[in-house]
Amino acid sequence: MKTTRIVVGTIAACLVVSGLASAQLAFTKPQVADRIRKVEDGVDEFRKWSEKRVEEGRTPAKEGQGSGRARGKTATESQKENAREKKDELDDALSDLNGSTNRLRRKFDATDRYLETKAQVENVMDDARKINQVLTRGKYGSQAERYWSVLRANINDLARCYDLKPLAV
Repeated sequence: MKTTRIVVGTIAACLVVSGLASAQLAFTKPQVADRIRKVEDGVDEFRKWSEKRVEEGRTPAKEGQGSGRARGKTATESQKENAREKKDELDDALSDLNGSTNRLRRKFDATDRYLETKAQVENVMDDARKINQVLTRGKYGSQAERYWSVLRANINDLARCYDLKPLAV
């Protein structure tokens, strides 16, 4: 009876320890570097789209023009101004995220252990949450949602490397 308890206790302890070990995923620095690159690329693509959108004076209603629903119309000055105002808020948030990813890259490249850059990843997460809020408040259209969806997934992959809570969907 005493031996059975010891065996059961040992097995239970092994299961607990193995469960904790599997919960702590180890990543290599090159794996994390790849995730950072994906976030950087996603931020760059999103910013290019945002800038192009403002240059063209697009609004969500105006985006239907490309599909042939509103042929022959050009953007009015008020539509362009509306897009510029919205752009400012989104562009500011994207600029903040770009800055935090640049700081992360500089610190990451200069360290031997990637976990030393956890504070920079937390800053990236904070800036990403701002974009989430901006997109929730404004109507930027389906293209903005597509860019953000891909970028958010890459940011969440990066957060998992540092054992941080991912962004809400």
